[in-house]
Amino acid sequence: MTDTLTRKELDDTALARLEHGGRLLNPVFKGFMNTFGRVGFRGELALRFSPRLADEARPPELSCEQFMAVADVGERHLPFFAGWLLSFEHLKNVAEVLGDALSANGKYFLFCDNIDLSTRYQVQYEKAIFYVLPILESTVYNEILELLYLEKNDLKKKDTAGKLDAIADAGIKFDATFDSITYAEGLELMGPVRNPNENRPV
Repeated sequence: MTDTLTRKELDDTALARLEHGGRLLNPVFKGFMNTFGRVGFRGELALRFSPRLADEARPPELSCEQFMAVADVGERHLPFFAGWLLSFEHLKNVAEVLGDALSANGKYFLFCDNIDLSTRYQVQYEKAIFYVLPILESTVYNEILELLYLEKNDLKKKDTAGKLDAIADAGIKFDATFDSITYAEGLELMGPVRNPNENRPV
C-alpha cells in the first residue's frame, strides 16, 4: 500500500473526475487502502473555485471541508463519503459537483453548521440520499465515529488508511433512518450562517 496515487491509478475510480478537475485539495491522505481494490481520500473537496488571476492559484470560494471518501477500482459510484458544510444550503453544490459519482445505494453524510443541534435528517437530492446532521463534536472524524459506534481507542492502532477503511465499512452498513425532508424544506429549517472568521485573531 502507498499513500500517494498517480492520476493514472485514479482513472478507474469514481474519484478520477474530481482529481482531474483539481477538486481534491489539501490531502491528509490520498492513496490505496488496506482493503484490496479500494482507494481513499481525506482532505477538502472544492465546490466552487475563485476566479484565477494569471497563474495565481487561489483557494476555492466554497468547499466541503474535512471530506473523507472511498472509491473502488472499476466502480462508477462512491459507496461512502462524509464531510462538513458551513451551511445546509451547500448540499446542492456537493450533489452537483459529485454528480454521477453518487448513487441511490451510497451512504453520504453531511455535518452542517447551521441546522438545529437536536435534529437529524435524510434528504433526497436527485438520485442520492444524504444523511444531514448537526456538528456537535467539532470535527467530522469525531462525529462519524460516534454516529457509527466506533471506538477511537480501537482505531488508534491503525494507520490512516486503516482508520478510513473502518469508518467506510461501518458507514456503508449504516441503516438507521432519520426524518425525511426535501432540500427546499431544509432551506426553510436551517439557521443563520455563522461567519467562520469571527473571533479569530487578526
